[in-house]
Amino acid sequence: MLKGLHVDGHASLSTSVDVQFNTFIGAVATGCELPGISGVSIHGYGAYIPIFRIKASEIARVWGLSDSELPVLEKAVNSLDEDTVTIAAEAAGYALARAGIDPGRIGAVYVGSESHPYAVKPTGTIVADVLGVNSRLLSADLEFACKAGTEAMQLVTGLVASRMIDYGLAIGADTAQGRPRDALEYTAAAGGVAVVIGRSGDGAIADFEFASSYVSDTPDFWRRSHERYPMHGSRFTGAPAYFHHIISAVKMVQDEGYSLGDFDYFVFHQPNTKFPYAVAKMLGVPAKKVESGVVCNVIGNTYAASSMMGLAKVLDQAKPGERILMASYGSGAGSDVFVFRVKEGVLEKRGLAPLVSELIERRKYIDYSLYLKARGKIRE
Repeated sequence: MLKGLHVDGHASLSTSVDVQFNTFIGAVATGCELPGISGVSIHGYGAYIPIFRIKASEIARVWGLSDSELPVLEKAVNSLDEDTVTIAAEAAGYALARAGIDPGRIGAVYVGSESHPYAVKPTGTIVADVLGVNSRLLSADLEFACKAGTEAMQLVTGLVASRMIDYGLAIGADTAQGRPRDALEYTAAAGGVAVVIGRSGDGAIADFEFASSYVSDTPDFWRRSHERYPMHGSRFTGAPAYFHHIISAVKMVQDEGYSLGDFDYFVFHQPNTKFPYAVAKMLGVPAKKVESGVVCNVIGNTYAASSMMGLAKVLDQAKPGERILMASYGSGAGSDVFVFRVKEGVLEKRGLAPLVSELIERRKYIDYSLYLKARGKIRE
């Protein structure tokens, strides 16, 4: 069961759990011991990007740094009355609008984030209540750095495949933190994406064909309790972290018999503009198959929503029959990988909520002082 999923010669306990979970999905859905999936689809998706933006050059100006090699052009910033709950609710409302189902049919709400507003009170229950979801509900908040949202997708997919629920909401949303003057301050952004997942049928936007995960204990990025800002291992976040895990996750797809030439679009986690193109080059994937989903240059790294935002942007333009590979990344570390086949339903549903490109264009620039106020970085 763990063949090909060993880390440094030893099977990770977390990897074992993820592999067994995804093998269970395949066994239920297809009757064979493979992490392939049948009978589960995306029925709705929605994104939300706050209207505020700050240019990376404005941050560099304040700190007296050159703007010649900034990681992004600008990033999205939550307003004073926005947090992970409101962002998740906005995205989920759009997802339900596209799905066209009664919120009462939702059987699970999972919210992945590393900026939940409460340490104890769950985000998911608030979002469910805002949306009018039935209280007979499975709900939990998830944390796995920037792959917490796709981890929610894994869980809901399993629940649908096992027929425990008819529909579920998987949400990735964040108001990411970055220490002033730290490299993360240029990219740590705000945004959210929600996906309605249910059994395959008429009106489906995309079918799940495969889902699995690759994880290891790689401490490239962390934030301990009571600390305001995360720490990171600088260059250590590259080769042994982001690149190793995404490439290993993609190899799992290839091990299932797929060729990279089978895919029309590739969506990778976007901590900055360079990384998704760099990992594509390592895999031999043409840049043109990646660029359709890259948004970090103009909204920053939306953390738990990052790869899901790329997926939403691709679904905004993909044609029926086209195939998408998405590989997220979360520090600590792991990558969730999915294979989707776009269905006819995308043509009639994508216009029922704002496109990602429309949300990107809806922006208002702020200076560094208002940015500090909006992000709560000014304290007595």
